[in-house]
Amino acid sequence: MTEQTFFMIKPDAVERGLVGEILRRAENKGLQIVALDMRTITREFAEAHYAEHQGKDFYEPLIEFVTRGPLVCGVFESVNAVAAWRQICGETDPVHSAQPGSIRGDYCLITRENAVHGSDCAETARAEISNWFPDFPLK
Repeated sequence: MTEQTFFMIKPDAVERGLVGEILRRAENKGLQIVALDMRTITREFAEAHYAEHQGKDFYEPLIEFVTRGPLVCGVFESVNAVAAWRQICGETDPVHSAQPGSIRGDYCLITRENAVHGSDCAETARAEISNWFPDFPLK
């Protein structure tokens, strides 16, 4: 059964010209791009997306980072889309835990600017897709 997952290519990766390479990796894995957009989000939108982290020490720098410039967001669809995208992304800490060959393992040095975001489960994916793409048909 196919599933959908939300993805974000964060401003640091956009600034560095990594969008094509990141999308290539996803497509090579077998993820199909079914929605895609480039946008700069407002503080309010970022706060809603990262609401679960409010009050944590990294929250404010995260909000400033994700709103500093354009990002690319979209929806992938495939069998095991959530797990496949998270595998491609790699662990959150790009130096101490992300594997070489993952996006974070290959292109990032600090946790705060780790290039990509992926939904952590199918339920979160549906919520994020609905928030970012309100007219997109969910599966």
